[in-house]
Amino acid sequence: MNTARDMDSLPNTEDAGLARASAQELSVLLAQMPKAERAHVKLDGHDLVLPRQALALMRDLLSEMAQGNAVTIVPTHAELTTQEAANILNVSRPYLIKLLEVGEIAHHKVNKHRRIRFDDLMAYKKQQALQSSKALDDLAQQAQELGMY
Repeated sequence: MNTARDMDSLPNTEDAGLARASAQELSVLLAQMPKAERAHVKLDGHDLVLPRQALALMRDLLSEMAQGNAVTIVPTHAELTTQEAANILNVSRPYLIKLLEVGEIAHHKVNKHRRIRFDDLMAYKKQQALQSSKALDDLAQQAQELGMY
């Protein structure tokens, strides 16, 4: 699905601007038509019918491109190596392996190699984000109570 160019290049300024405008327009259209389940798209003389989920994904992809980010699409059932999972979490591979060994993230072995399902990794990442947010809220509350804001 990905080509070498897709993975190795960041959007240039022109592409980022086009992506920004397209993402904004697509966001408006999706908001104006919340019950629309499909969209008819014309591409070089061909008529396509896209499901709403594809349009939402396209909006998210365009938003990332508008910020100058490269994007990779990973199926939720995909299995990742420990290095790929560590990269996604922005942690070292040894730290990730410790998380796996203590059961923080579900995984299984293929021969001697550990594999992590993408959706399990994202569930862990979401849980960590919620815990971080709660900790920040608690600190802000303490600061207000102590008059340190």
